[in-house]
Amino acid sequence: MHDFTPVSALLGGLLIGLASVWLLAANGRIAGISGILHGLVVRPAGDTLWRFMFILGLILAGFAWQAIAGPYLPRQGFPLAWVAVAGLLVGFGTRMGGGCTSGHGVCGLGRLSVRSLVAVCVFVATGIVATFVTRHLLGVQS
Repeated sequence: MHDFTPVSALLGGLLIGLASVWLLAANGRIAGISGILHGLVVRPAGDTLWRFMFILGLILAGFAWQAIAGPYLPRQGFPLAWVAVAGLLVGFGTRMGGGCTSGHGVCGLGRLSVRSLVAVCVFVATGIVATFVTRHLLGVQS
C-alpha cells in the first residue's frame, strides 16, 4: 500500500516546523515531544500547564484529522506482544539518545545541534539496515 501524498506531507512538515519555531521563539522551549512528556510526568514546579496543553493539542489534532480525512485503518495482524516490545525499545532509545527521532530531526537540526545531526544519521542508517534485513533477508513485505 502506497498512499504518499506530497501536498499533505509538505503542509504537515511546514506546520510542524512552524510550531517548533514558534514554541522556541515565544517560550524558549524546545518542541521535543519526549522531553515535554517527561517534564509533564516529573512535574517541575510551575511548568506543567504548557506541557499539558501541548500534549492535549497533539491528541486533539489526531482526532481532528480523522474527522476531516476519514478513519485510518491501522495495520492488521501484527501481534500485540511485538507492539509492546517495540514501544519499550523506542522508549529506551529515546531516553538513551536524549530525545526522540522527531525531536532531533526537527528541533535539533533546526538549532544546528551536532549531537542531533549524529543522532539523525544513526536513525536513518539504522532504518535502512532494518528495512534491508526485513525485506531482502527475511522476506517480509508490508
